[in-house]
Amino acid sequence: MTEIELRDPPCRVRVRTRANARRFTLRLDAGGDGAVLTQPPGIGRSETRAFLEEHAGWLRAALERVPSVVTVGPGARIPVEGRPVVVEVAPGPRRAPILEDTRLLLRGEGNESRRIAKWLKLRARNRLAPAAEGYAAQLGRRVARVSLRDTRSRWGSCTSQGALSFSWRLAMAPLEVQDYVAAHEAAHLVEMNHSPRFWAKVDQLMPDWKRHRDWLRRQGRELHRYRFDTD
Repeated sequence: MTEIELRDPPCRVRVRTRANARRFTLRLDAGGDGAVLTQPPGIGRSETRAFLEEHAGWLRAALERVPSVVTVGPGARIPVEGRPVVVEVAPGPRRAPILEDTRLLLRGEGNESRRIAKWLKLRARNRLAPAAEGYAAQLGRRVARVSLRDTRSRWGSCTSQGALSFSWRLAMAPLEVQDYVAAHEAAHLVEMNHSPRFWAKVDQLMPDWKRHRDWLRRQGRELHRYRFDTD
């Protein structure tokens, strides 16, 4: 993968060459930090840059629509399971965040962002791991292991060895959307592709999966606007 820095609009474009690509495909990075261009093999850098210059107007308009960044901390408004809550900090011994109606309460000051990220990761694992294992069992398969990452290009992945990985930011999405991603990856345990057979498996597990996929397409980018201290 290579990178091209554009001046107008100011943007970093990551360029990926894919053997099965038939044409150029340009999209914003899931985190709004630049863009990703997928292209067929054999394309020279000058042709790549010419394509980007031709589509500079689209890229400029798309970047202008990217939601502003929210630094997570006291007073920040963030979604948890699709519901907006306000981060509040109260005095007292430090303890794990507590979800109370429209607020996320932390006791004790310090590293609030990191503590919330850790809490969201645990919440994501507690939902996604059993959901994926349950869907896999319905298909006669078994999940080898589940890991959580802060991925930008995809919400989940599946290896041929049966290991599943999910974005822990899904903890901020509605529960039904989390379940859809779990079902999606469980279906890959049977079909490692996106063929009609694969979607038939997803439909078997979750007949209303399309509306949850559409939610991610429409609003998933919002989940990447929140900045956490995860170092």
